[in-house]
Amino acid sequence: MNAQSETPQKARPTVMLEKVRKLLAKAEDPAASPQEAETYTLKAAQLIADHGIDAALLAADDPGSDRVADRVVDLEAPYAHDKAQLLSAVAHRLRCRAVLRTRRDLDGRASHSVHLFGHTSDLDRADLLFTSLLLQSTTRLARTPVPRGEHKAAFRRSWLAGFRMSISARLERAEQEAEARAASRDATSGHSTGLVLADRSAAVDETLQQAYPHLRNARPRELSGSGMRDGYAAGVNADLGGTRLRGAPRALAHD
Repeated sequence: MNAQSETPQKARPTVMLEKVRKLLAKAEDPAASPQEAETYTLKAAQLIADHGIDAALLAADDPGSDRVADRVVDLEAPYAHDKAQLLSAVAHRLRCRAVLRTRRDLDGRASHSVHLFGHTSDLDRADLLFTSLLLQSTTRLARTPVPRGEHKAAFRRSWLAGFRMSISARLERAEQEAEARAASRDATSGHSTGLVLADRSAAVDETLQQAYPHLRNARPRELSGSGMRDGYAAGVNADLGGTRLRGAPRALAHD
């Protein structure tokens, strides 16, 4: 393939992200109705998922161009553990792997961080989505009244759990639909999308295993608050990647 034929293909992810920016700008326009905003947001989520597939297939044509990398993200209070779980959910749906880490100082105070593993393009997708979702969840949660007589922290933790579950479900659907669209084009692309993604996931898993050979699953958390339904509803209407795509400060700290 000559250089002239390669340029349009490699430019495609950039063009797609520009479309995402425009859609999200419309979704966040105060003049847009809730129905219009939801339509724009869903389309943006589809394009972000397509961007991930395109990056994977382009990397298959250029081995070594999208290597497996890792990043450590420190989460700040309040609700640092809940923020870590949101980041882990986003990363998992975007074909990354996440290790939640909790450390305690001499006074017993806990600090939380997430060690992410993934191909660079997928880590970047997780970065922009999480940064936007963190801002959105913080704003929406602050505007959600705590029911009378309920413990504020318990309510807010359950709200954040509902928000996380809703976002995870939306991202899962968007990624599955993007894979299906790409698979329908496999005959002309010269690649099996499923095999390309499986190989990439295997490479990420291998890197994670090397870094954490004795990793174990954490025990599920028990939540007593009643905010899960409200949090889930907020996640349904969240913009998947909005503010960060248009240049908001990065929230992820890289090692």
